[in-house]
Amino acid sequence: MRVVKNKSGTKKGKKQNFFKSLVGLVNGNALAREEFVVHLPYLMFLSLIALVYIVNGYWAESAVRNINSSSIELKEMRSEYITTKSDLMYISKQSKIAGIVEERELGLKESYTPPKKIVVKSREYLEVE
Repeated sequence: MRVVKNKSGTKKGKKQNFFKSLVGLVNGNALAREEFVVHLPYLMFLSLIALVYIVNGYWAESAVRNINSSSIELKEMRSEYITTKSDLMYISKQSKIAGIVEERELGLKESYTPPKKIVVKSREYLEVE
């Protein structure tokens, strides 16, 4: 790039070209130039990629938040399941059931004789029908 000294002895060059480009962009002259119009599809493509990148970041953050909340909910449900299962096991003990039956005076008695197995042969079953 060419450096030119003006009357006061300061250097013109890169700074002046930068400001000219910036002013041309702001007032719209640079947007109407043919070089810009030729590269417009490429700039639109880059803008689309940037937009997709931003949207993907938001979706990823949302997914991470959902996973964290689901993980917390899963831990709470698991602890509730374990507590309920423990309570059920305690309540369903034979001695605890016998105590509840006596307490409520249901009139039930505990059987001390083992149950008997009834065996029916298939021929006898068919004859009964």
